[in-house]
Amino acid sequence: MRAAERALTDAGVPSPRVDAELLAAHLLGISRGELQVAAILGRSAPAGFADLVARRATRVPLQHLTGSAPFRGLELAVGPGVFVPRPETEQVAQAAIDVARDVVRVRGDVLVVDLCTGSAAIALAVAHEVPGAVVHGVELDASAHAWAERNVLATAPALAGRVILHRGDARTALTELDGSVDVVVSNPPYVPPGAVPVDPEVAQHDPAVALYGLGADGLEVPRGIVAAAARLLRPGGLLVLEHAEVQAAAARAMVDRVGAFTLATTGLDLTGRARMVLARRTSVGAHPSAPDVEHSPS
Repeated sequence: MRAAERALTDAGVPSPRVDAELLAAHLLGISRGELQVAAILGRSAPAGFADLVARRATRVPLQHLTGSAPFRGLELAVGPGVFVPRPETEQVAQAAIDVARDVVRVRGDVLVVDLCTGSAAIALAVAHEVPGAVVHGVELDASAHAWAERNVLATAPALAGRVILHRGDARTALTELDGSVDVVVSNPPYVPPGAVPVDPEVAQHDPAVALYGLGADGLEVPRGIVAAAARLLRPGGLLVLEHAEVQAAAARAMVDRVGAFTLATTGLDLTGRARMVLARRTSVGAHPSAPDVEHSPS
């Protein structure tokens, strides 16, 4: 374990000891806590451990090596061809979950749409944590859609078919649900074309289609998501859209320009960074203005 930690430290891996322990635990089929006990007791390194450490040292994502990523208590299957869900997106899911729970308390059920669903992380989290929720997930990319299907199938019959996947363009999908959706949530691609991510795990291994949002500001795809949300949401329904920290003001202005939302606010992640825009659908014909000051949602 010490040798593995040194190798990963030398390679610039941000969490070398944790990653070494998780790789060994994965090979042994035990938890990280059980692995730590086994190491103290002098258990030998599992077969293949040195190879996995060497691959991690080349900055292959840990989740690609273990085949899974945790998200809000779920274990999702991930690998090449799908965006690995991040901890900051858990707070985006939380905003959707909070409102979905409120709707269920009042009405008994809730309809949620997850646009650009990727691995189906948000869609599955909402369905898992909100009994009574039906969630439609939309994904255009064939590889990502296949990973989403795998994750949805892995939850059956626990979620009893309450997550429904669609392969298609998030900007034009689900016209049959227009005006009836309670929550639209999305973690779309939003990285500007010239802003290559610093971490090799992201730049070299996350699919470009899941990263780059097109347009000079990276918000071309998010603009399409906002327009789709305006079409899908019922009056009073909530839009939750993830963005980069530096895009907060632009994201609020983007929502305001559609003229279909009110009370656009900037939501913060658990580290206090501005990472999402939230807005309520107004009645048809309303043209609200976005607030000038960032603040966390109530």
